[in-house]
Amino acid sequence: MPETWPLLLEPDQLEARLGETNLLVVDLGRAEIYHQLHIPGAVFLDYPRITAMRPPVGGLLPDERQLSDTLSEIGLTPETHVVAYDDEGGGKAARLLWTLEAIGHHRYSLLDGGLHAWANERHPLSREPARPTRSDYRARILPDRPPVADADFVLRHLGDPSVVLLDARAPEEYSGERLFARRGGHIPGAVNLEWTEGMDRERNLRLKHAEELKRQLEALDITPDKTVVAYCQTHHRSALSWFMLKALGYPDVKGYEGSWSDWGNRPDTPIEN
Repeated sequence: MPETWPLLLEPDQLEARLGETNLLVVDLGRAEIYHQLHIPGAVFLDYPRITAMRPPVGGLLPDERQLSDTLSEIGLTPETHVVAYDDEGGGKAARLLWTLEAIGHHRYSLLDGGLHAWANERHPLSREPARPTRSDYRARILPDRPPVADADFVLRHLGDPSVVLLDARAPEEYSGERLFARRGGHIPGAVNLEWTEGMDRERNLRLKHAEELKRQLEALDITPDKTVVAYCQTHHRSALSWFMLKALGYPDVKGYEGSWSDWGNRPDTPIEN
């Protein structure tokens, strides 16, 4: 297997490498879809297994024990290269990759367009569930948790011109018109780029071409010289925003675990409408 894989992988590239040693293809779509059709050899991973909750806060990074058990169950090893995909355009798959980044497992790619691109472009499909051999993966969250932001980090950097907050929710959530927490609105200074704005519906939900994405981002003053913190309601949708920025070469990108389910349910965090 090649030493290096592209961070953003085309279906043609993956098909040519299916079955290679130390490759693990992970399907994070809906279980009912997986049982109808999936990439041959792909293992199913139920999305809630890679998140933790402390109600009313959801979308937290699980502890090391939960991560170790989940990743061992799908057969991950330190040498494994993970290719993740889902059936929604990449949010759930990107959340897995953000989680791997948090534990220092950098061997990963996102399948561009996910199942939409794979199936619509007539790549091989299977109904046979994969049965991975359990491994003994010891997940260790990196001490400084480089891709992870929390409320304390955001509060420390409010008004910091070197840090930009990217709100990946719908405009109605950003404005506070739609409420999914105790309080509505957005983090002061955050700019809104709804997560699907990065998808190209004419190309089976792939990410838009890099130059188009850069124009969108720079129009919002989201530039590579800044630390970017992406958030949504639970860092599901914004996981794709995190990955998109990483794929564009932004050097310092974080995802806010808990996101608005954390910020909007705290009594002491400032908000804007």
